[in-house]
Amino acid sequence: MPQLHLPMFPHGVTSITPELAVEKREGQVTYFNGHMPIFLHAEHDVRTFRMITAQFCVNGNVTQMAIVRAFGVSVISVKRAVQRYRTHGPSGFYAPPRRRGAAVLTSPVLVEAQRLLDAGQAVSDVAMELGIKANTLAKAVHAGRVHRPEKKSVHPN
Repeated sequence: MPQLHLPMFPHGVTSITPELAVEKREGQVTYFNGHMPIFLHAEHDVRTFRMITAQFCVNGNVTQMAIVRAFGVSVISVKRAVQRYRTHGPSGFYAPPRRRGAAVLTSPVLVEAQRLLDAGQAVSDVAMELGIKANTLAKAVHAGRVHRPEKKSVHPN
């Protein structure tokens, strides 16, 4: 006859569900299934926390609301983590964030802008000719990506 296993957790753990619990000790967070530890990560490792809690949700071990209640995190952060896990798997939590490149001031535009500035045109005229905002080009000048030619000073003698 099969024997019923009662959920037994080590002393000092926080129950998430009747089968799943968590314990924080000495800078480590340990997840338990009954009395058996099943996962461990550093206390301040947010990416791994999001990954493992999303994995628990996707696998059906715990509801998203149980994670929210147990850890005091927002509902939307759990939903986003679950969506990331479903879309990209565990590696999606460790991939470097995607950054947008230069949308307007691409290399050819910067080269052309520099050529026109060197020819003596004003920043606003160059921007109008290239079809970009004058403010965008002014920021590029301020950041040093393009430069205005120095004006020659006339010394009266």
